[in-house]
Amino acid sequence: MADWIYILNPDRDTLDGEPFDRETIRRLAEEEPGLELWLSRRNRMKEGDRLWFFFTHPESAVAAVAEVDEEPWNDPDAPDIPYLVAVTLLPEATKALYRDPVGRDELGLGQVRSVQKVKPEVLPVLLSRAGL
Repeated sequence: MADWIYILNPDRDTLDGEPFDRETIRRLAEEEPGLELWLSRRNRMKEGDRLWFFFTHPESAVAAVAEVDEEPWNDPDAPDIPYLVAVTLLPEATKALYRDPVGRDELGLGQVRSVQKVKPEVLPVLLSRAGL
């Protein structure tokens, strides 16, 4: 199992026309936890991996987590989206992170890309805050 950080900028990233922010993802974790997200690269992601959602603002922090349902795939009907990945938000863990997010300083993030691996030394903090 691998752990990934998925970067979201609520000013730029949307989900069905609404901002993809902490409030939206917390609500979705309760109401519609299954999502399909786009990826610029396949990233060797596999079923069972975890995706930690890092929101760039208003507070730069990880505030949600999901499990990868299947390996990323290329959708021939969406040529402008390199890859899609199906994930399921973990409701209880997402609620815990929403209440007590893991900040950028705690993550030791330098330059952020759209998706990157979680640093091994940070994983215990993420798991603890998420109650996993």
